[in-house]
Amino acid sequence: MGVGRLRNPDEVVLEVEGLRMRYGTDDVLHDVGFAAYRGEVLCLLGPNGAGKTTTIEILEGFRMRSAGDVAVLGTDPARGGEDWRATSFSLGTATVPSVLGAGIVFNGISGAAGNLVIDREDGTLLRAKATPNGMLGYLIGKVVSLSLMQVSALLVTLVPSLILFPGLATGHLSAWLRLLWVLALGLIATLPLGAGIGSLIREPRSMGLVMLPVTGLAAISGIFYPITALPVWVQDIAQVFPMYWLGLGMRSALLPDSAVVVEVGQSWRPWWTLGVLVVWAVIGLALAPVLLRRMARKESGSSVAARRERALQRV
Repeated sequence: MGVGRLRNPDEVVLEVEGLRMRYGTDDVLHDVGFAAYRGEVLCLLGPNGAGKTTTIEILEGFRMRSAGDVAVLGTDPARGGEDWRATSFSLGTATVPSVLGAGIVFNGISGAAGNLVIDREDGTLLRAKATPNGMLGYLIGKVVSLSLMQVSALLVTLVPSLILFPGLATGHLSAWLRLLWVLALGLIATLPLGAGIGSLIREPRSMGLVMLPVTGLAAISGIFYPITALPVWVQDIAQVFPMYWLGLGMRSALLPDSAVVVEVGQSWRPWWTLGVLVVWAVIGLALAPVLLRRMARKESGSSVAARRERALQRV
């Protein structure tokens, strides 16, 4: 079968048949043939001088072959121009959406928990406790105010990224709509959870213990490299928590469709993203008011004064 007649243009992205490369009277490559399909990882193995680099250069269009047929993305590299060789999809482009998703989790949990710890120290929670439905109002107010701060922080990162990394796929309304619902669900899934965690912290110095496992989740959630490169059992652990799904949702909104090949199942899985984030939002909204009321029952003027006294002694 000739290379010009690809079996399925949507699946076969690279096909080589009868490739030959001769330097003078020596054949470096002789009758080389292979194919790569969408989503596959192809390795060229061989000793020094086997022709691996020559093969890659031919596939890139930087070296003319002596004979044979080659097609990369349906184009003969020998005839592909600069537009075919060029790409705006860089490592930075691939990382930006994941970093945005991870930032929502980090800032959501640390922001809500940290604010609650500070408000307990200065007596704000004690005053909220004294008002009708004070703890529920406190929780809603914190979620709204921290959400506005999160959106502002996201824009500070996203706007320059759109200029620095033109490969981000934001040219369609659907991309922005997906970004909005992922962001909204991410905030609702993480901020109440952070408030609930903060209600369990007695000392500001304990915040580091809270963020340590969150940092560990970032390492296994596909933020800085594809999650498919990790063992399956590690992938399963990561997919239990919202950080992976926020990163996946952001990638589905901001990256071109071709980037899906490195995802689990080669799919953006929007319904799974929606479902997992909704579950975590329900968990956070159900637990946070209960934990806050439980903590508020233990608050008193004497406890606030005792914490201030301990803080002054540390200083």
